[in-house]
Amino acid sequence: MGTQSILKNPSVVPTKASLSLAGTADGQVGLVMTRIAIVSLTISRGDAVGNDVLEMGRVLSARGHHVALFSSHWVKKSEHSRDLAELDDFLAGDPEAVLIYHHLVGWKAGLDQLRRAACHRVVKYHNVTPGRFFAGFPGDKVRICQLGREQLRDLAKANCDLYLSASLYNQGELIDAGAPPERCTVVPPFHHIDRLNQLQADTAVLRRLDDGCTNLLFVGRRAPHKGHRFLIDAFAVYCENYESNSRLLLVGREEHKLQSYSNLLRQQASRLGVLDRVLFIDDATEAELKAYYQCASVFVLASEHEGFCVPLVEAMALQVPIVAYGAAAVPHTVGDAGLVWDEPDPFLLAQSIDTVVRDAAVRRSLTERGWRRYQQWFTNQRIERDFLHALRPLAA
Repeated sequence: MGTQSILKNPSVVPTKASLSLAGTADGQVGLVMTRIAIVSLTISRGDAVGNDVLEMGRVLSARGHHVALFSSHWVKKSEHSRDLAELDDFLAGDPEAVLIYHHLVGWKAGLDQLRRAACHRVVKYHNVTPGRFFAGFPGDKVRICQLGREQLRDLAKANCDLYLSASLYNQGELIDAGAPPERCTVVPPFHHIDRLNQLQADTAVLRRLDDGCTNLLFVGRRAPHKGHRFLIDAFAVYCENYESNSRLLLVGREEHKLQSYSNLLRQQASRLGVLDRVLFIDDATEAELKAYYQCASVFVLASEHEGFCVPLVEAMALQVPIVAYGAAAVPHTVGDAGLVWDEPDPFLLAQSIDTVVRDAAVRRSLTERGWRRYQQWFTNQRIERDFLHALRPLAA
């Protein structure tokens, strides 16, 4: 069981960059006004990477920097949004400018821009899902993900000034790929939890789910590596052996080219006799998402690959106890704030869910640990501090 907190903040050795520093109104040290380009293939407020990019831009803009976001695919434009083709003009050959490149999938145009940029360069690595998870499904996910994994070596050897990773797991992959350890540090992703805390939960969802049924919650896009099939297996065991009056809430968007995956999940649930108790929920609003968390007895995760997993932090912040399969970065994110197992055994997951639901002392301990872990490591205020501290070598 992964019950030890191992999230740390490795030190960063200053590089050859030469930006100036100045004191800010809040007493922190900040960079003097600089052109900063933040680059990501896709940017949307509805996903973890998009939230990280947008909040990163807000934090830097609030300190007086000239910030612009560049992407090839936008869902929601912002006042800072620009097309990738405009990046060279924005940087204007300024050697003191900063380019922050978010790596999450294969993207040749983005990598080419990073390589030729004659300025300070920073990589933020969110992890790339191995392509094998998408084998047999329509679309080009296998190719794009394989390219993203291959490009990790190119990024690591690009001699960038800094390499930021969302988790220790991601940082380990960067270092294994050849990134200089002394230029690597962990900075968790910014998130939308502050907005969730300020919102009123959707009353229609609260009324619908407040019926005495035990609600088990998973939040994450509907993709093969997210472990939905393990969740459905565990849920069927839980219904048969522990609590039949329960439902599994699978909150996350369905990708158009992965409809066949959703169909397989529905067939699995039907075969196990639980289809009427598994809710597939697409495109939840933030108010609806908050309501799902408030109605949940347990947050259950069985993903086979995660670079960080922001919904785990959402569960901690909203005080929902966690039961999880500890693949990839999950143990690093959860620490001692959940029951984390080394294999996605459906009987073990079901028994753990039942323990959390029935044992008030266990449930209280996990929620308290989760809240403390969130407050210690994962608030946006803490992440902002870590992020700005990580950029300080650019001022050396």
